[in-house]
Amino acid sequence: MRTIHVTASKEYDVLIGEGLLDKCGELTAKVVRPCKCVIVSDDTVDELYGDRAQISFSYAGFDVTRFAFPAGEASKNLATLTDILNALGEAGLSRSDLVVALGGGVTGDMAGFAAAIYARGIRFVQIPTTLLAAVDSSVGGKTAVDMPFGKNMVGAFHQPSLVITDTDVLRDLPAEQLSNGCAEAVKCGVLNDPALFELLSGGDWLDDIDEVVERCVTYKRDVVAGDEFDTGSRAFLNLGHTFGHAIEHLSGYRLLHGQCVGIGMLMAAAAAKCPEDMILRIADCLRRNGLPTRCDYPAAALAKAALNDKKRAGGSITLVLPEAIGKCRLEKVPVSELPRCFEAALASQEALGL
Repeated sequence: MRTIHVTASKEYDVLIGEGLLDKCGELTAKVVRPCKCVIVSDDTVDELYGDRAQISFSYAGFDVTRFAFPAGEASKNLATLTDILNALGEAGLSRSDLVVALGGGVTGDMAGFAAAIYARGIRFVQIPTTLLAAVDSSVGGKTAVDMPFGKNMVGAFHQPSLVITDTDVLRDLPAEQLSNGCAEAVKCGVLNDPALFELLSGGDWLDDIDEVVERCVTYKRDVVAGDEFDTGSRAFLNLGHTFGHAIEHLSGYRLLHGQCVGIGMLMAAAAAKCPEDMILRIADCLRRNGLPTRCDYPAAALAKAALNDKKRAGGSITLVLPEAIGKCRLEKVPVSELPRCFEAALASQEALGL
């Protein structure tokens, strides 16, 4: 088992290894005294793993209740959040009790947000069951729900007490979900880790999944330690997200988050006027991992959608622009320039045949 220690407003460990789901109660009991807990999942994950998690927590002495909501990004809203909060109240949770987020990014964001605001804040544990959640959203304390006017627009910073990643669960994911998470891992490679980018570029990295998760979490740990509340350098983690969130919104969330981030990275590289061979290397890496590379939405619509990005600050928005594999820069762009950025990115996409 690999352990990564995160130092933030709350210190905690990220545990990575095989067979950890069936030990999740025992592992949690080492950092949280057994108490009442509610395991929050979507209905797909609950059916797959809910019983195993409940047995483990019960065996470790926790008084367990489960709550499941309909799977999918469409459930990431205030109505579902209210349902989760009601489930916590009906289970009789107090400020000394625990929420367990068992699932992907949607579950982690919503269960974490519920834990942040229930009784003015209670503890929670992340058990990511998707690669995307394991390498990104389960670490760092960002929690949120979507609103009609934008993604993740209502939320809170609330660090977990523990993150438990069972890589056996990740290996069992459908190919589309592995690809979805791989986009965030490719993002880490483009940002800071050329060796990780090379590992992923072959498309055959499943035997090294523990290393992939560890490298991504270690990088995010270091970024969060320097800028927990996203006022400076943590913005680097948004590589591909301003472009990607706009695509995601215009698709009506039919495209997966990782698919949109992958396309968004290419658009960011094009907007930064990166060398063609570098853009093609990123595109090839994405394709080898089953990810799309083409955006079919017009620049004007993308720019309009991006105006609702939570990273906007008044009349400007900070873009993360690649310079080389392993190196990026932050550039503040007036929102009036966004249409030009999207137009340039789409023109490059067309010219390179992406």
